[in-house]
Formats: sequence, structure tokens, C-alpha cells
Amino acid sequence: MLESLHVKNLALIDEAEVEFKKGLNILTGETGAGKSIIIGSVNLALGAKADKDYIRTGAEYALIELVFSLNEEQKKRIEELEFPIEDDTLILQRKLMQGRSICRVNGESVSMGQLRQLSGVLLDMCGQHEHQQLLGREKPAQLLDAFAGKKLAELKDNLKKSYREYRQLQKELSENALDEQTRKREMDLLSFEVNEIEEAALIPEEEEELEKSYRKMSSARQLQETAGLVYGITGYEEDGSAGELIGRAVRELKNVIMLDEEAGILADQLLEIDNLLNDFNRSMADYQESLTFDEEEYARIRDRLDLINHLKGKYGQTVEAVLQELEEKKKRLMQLSDYEEYYRQLSGKLAEEKEKLLQCCKAVSGIRKAEAEELSKKLAEAMRDLNFLNVDFAVTVISDEEYLSEQGYDRTEFLISTNPGEAKKPLSQVASGGELSRIMLAFKSVFADTEETPTLVFDEIDAGISGKTAWKVSEKLGQLSREHQIICITHLPQIAAMEDVHFLIEKQIEGERTVTRIRELKEEESALELARLLGGGEVTEAVMTNAREMKQMALKSKN
Repeated sequence: MLESLHVKNLALIDEAEVEFKKGLNILTGETGAGKSIIIGSVNLALGAKADKDYIRTGAEYALIELVFSLNEEQKKRIEELEFPIEDDTLILQRKLMQGRSICRVNGESVSMGQLRQLSGVLLDMCGQHEHQQLLGREKPAQLLDAFAGKKLAELKDNLKKSYREYRQLQKELSENALDEQTRKREMDLLSFEVNEIEEAALIPEEEEELEKSYRKMSSARQLQETAGLVYGITGYEEDGSAGELIGRAVRELKNVIMLDEEAGILADQLLEIDNLLNDFNRSMADYQESLTFDEEEYARIRDRLDLINHLKGKYGQTVEAVLQELEEKKKRLMQLSDYEEYYRQLSGKLAEEKEKLLQCCKAVSGIRKAEAEELSKKLAEAMRDLNFLNVDFAVTVISDEEYLSEQGYDRTEFLISTNPGEAKKPLSQVASGGELSRIMLAFKSVFADTEETPTLVFDEIDAGISGKTAWKVSEKLGQLSREHQIICITHLPQIAAMEDVHFLIEKQIEGERTVTRIRELKEEESALELARLLGGGEVTEAVMTNAREMKQMALKSKN
């Protein structure tokens, strides 16, 4: 359930804290006091679209925070959505700033889309938009299937599976409806591709071994080339090599050692260098000889890798994928080789799958029609409780293969007549705004046992009603609040009287600013607010007596 709402710097609210209770939470206040802001703030915290004008004038940001306590079913569903849960509590926070917002769930940042995923798990918002959804084309079928619940679950799973298999066969048959010229052209291409892959004689894991050998041989080749180059530079055979130049320098010094003693010393040092270089050159020759490189093997491995990469580029990212593609192409080639038999078998499979699908549809439709009768009775009874005294309501299920989908072949519709002697018509053609809000309440009361959302928020539930009808709506809300937490904004005293907890929303002038305040009313304050709703501007003793009597009637109704 929704434990609390904290709002800061939102529209006329500078800061407000509301601690909701179990049962029926009623919110009342003068027109323009800011009742819609409270419901709007809940919607914003659950991911509704925000406007920069929501931020209070002069403030840098607006903040909304919701605190929920979770039941076991909610915890299970929220964990499936991979949101963090701490101590059976979920805290949603949204901070609105100019041009952006920050959303958090239990302190962790989340996207707006993730936040919206939580909405249906945490509460059910019943406002004008939700009332209109009853008129949607898909809504009747969704509600009927929800009412049937587990009776349909396994059958619908089988139906979806059968429909997907049927559609796959349909697609395959459509794609394989070929004329003779097209068939031959495809066979020629397949034959070429199969031969191309088979001639390569690919072996799984071959590529890895080839790449290892290629890297090793590439290194050996580079080393061999470098060793040969160094051997030539440091040898004695080439003009300009180090050995040839040092040898010449030694000879030149020997020619002048008789002229200067120091020249002899330098000649000896250069001779030592010549000996060292000679030793190094022989070592380099030995090193070069030790490096083996097979040019033909190197070229073979390189060409093999090129072929493998070429086939991977055409048929798959790995050798295994190419081999799998080969099997698919061989299978397809075989199909085309005996095309008439293949097409006949495929058509037979499609016919068999369609028959299986129609049987699934028939089973689902049978349960839907039985459940539609039961749902019709319960909804009609709930509507009579809400002062639709002469209502004739039916959930109709029409079966036709024309509607065939993964949901079956049924079209579900809500038909209603609210006046004796009038034929039932689609709900969208008959219900007014006020009637639609009561019809929505009837649905909520019937579905109360199957609803997985423990908190219901009603906005505009009292639109277009008064008197006895308003009292009937009040009683129905009281019944619902026994099993659900109800949060309801109202301007009708009949509904407000049924409260388990009563909040007053007021607009006040503080200094030069207008602010919206919300506070929980005590018993006598609640009676006074009821009197205001009853009497308008003036609250007399007679009106107060009437208000207290109305609260007593509500208490008696709840008990």
C-alpha cells in the first residue's frame, strides 16, 4: 500500500507530507485548492510526463517521493523487474529540474521507462483516462481473460504456441511458392554455393591452428631476413661492409706504424675490433642458418586462411557457422530437387496446424463464453448496486476465423441498456461521463478479488452524480476498501462520509505567496468539512446535525 507522499516545490505546494492509511482515504477541498496537484504528483512519481511549469515559481527544482509497503505478490513481481527492495519497502523519488528529471528507486538511479514499469504493480489509477479505456477495442477481451484467470492460462499458452507455428508455416509456404524458372535459378545458385563450401573441405578448429602456424612462420621469415641483412653489413664480402672497411683501416695503419709508436698501439686496438667483428659475423651466419622457413608452406597456409576468410565473409562469421549454412543449403537444394513433394508436404503440415489451432481457439472460446455469462451477471449486479436499477448488461463473445490471432478467434464487446425496452448497444455508444465512472467502479468491485494491485486511486469518481446515486457509489467504495487501500478525491458529502481517514486540501495566502496545504482531519473537523460540502458557504447547526447523521449512516453501512 501507499504509506506516504512527500511533495516539495510543486505548483502551489511549497512542501507537504501525507501519511495514508488502510481503508478509504478521502481528500476534499474547495475548487482550486489543489486537489488535482496531489493526484498529479503521484502520477509524476510514477513516470508521467512533466512540464517545466510544475516547478514552483522561484524554486530550482520540484521533488516528489512515494513510500510503499509491499505484499508478497508485489515483491515477487518487482524482483522480476530487477528493482532493489529493502525491508519490504519501496521508495520512489523524482526530482524535476528545468529540462530534465532524476528518478530513483530505493536510492538507485533508474530511467523513466523503468519507473513506469512499476506503476501497474504499485497502484491502479482510476481517472478520466482510465474510464475511457473501457471503450477501447481491446479492453473487453483483456478484462474477460483476466476474469477467467487460471482457467484460461494454460490454454492460451497452447494457443499462442500453435498460432506462431501456424504463422511460420504460412510464411514458409508463401516464400516457397516458386515458378519453374525461379526454382531452377535458385537451384543453380545453391549448387554453386554448396560446391564452393564442400571443395574447401573445412574442418572445425582448423582456423585457429593455421593462424598459430602463420604467426610463427611470419616471425621466422622476418628474423631470417634481418639476420641476412646484419650478416651482410658486418661481413667482409661486400664493398662498404663493416668488415671490409675495418680490414682496409688495419692495413692503412700497418703501413705507418714505423713512423709513430702510437700508430702501432691504435693498429693493435683496431685489430682486436676486427677479430671481434669476425667472431660476431660467424655467429650471425650460424644464427641465420638455424632459422628455417619454408616459402611454399608459408604460401599454402596464407592461401588457406584467405579462403576461409572469404567463405566466412559470404556464409557465416565462424567456420562452424559456414558448415551449418552448408547443411541448410543442402537441405534447401534437396527440397527444390523434389519441389512438388516438398510443397505438398508443407501444405499438409499447414492444414494440420490450422486444424490444431482452430481446436485451441474453440477450447479458449468455450471458456470465454461461459465466463462471459458469469461476468455479465456480476457486473449487472454491481451496476444495480450503483443505482443502475434497470440495467441490462452483457459481455458478448463472437467467434469468427476472420479475427484469428494469437489471442484466438473471438471478438469481445460490452453491451448495455440502462432503460427498459431499449435494446443493448455497445458501451461506447451509450454511456455518459458520469455513467462511465460508475461502470468503472462496478468493474473494480467485481475484479477486486483478482486484482493484484492493493491500492486504488479514484479521481472524478463522483462526476455527474448526486443524491441516492452518490450514496450508492459511497457504499461501493466502502466495500472495496475492506480489501484494498482506496485513495479518493471527491466533492460529494455522501462519499466523504464513508472515510476511514479524511484529508483536507486548502489554499492559503502566506505573505505574498499562495500555498496549498494538506492535513488530516480529526472526527469533528471531518464533520465540519462534510457540513461545508452539504451547505455550501454557510454551516448552520442544522447542517452540522445532518453531517453527523450522514457519518453515522456511513459507519453503520461499513459495519
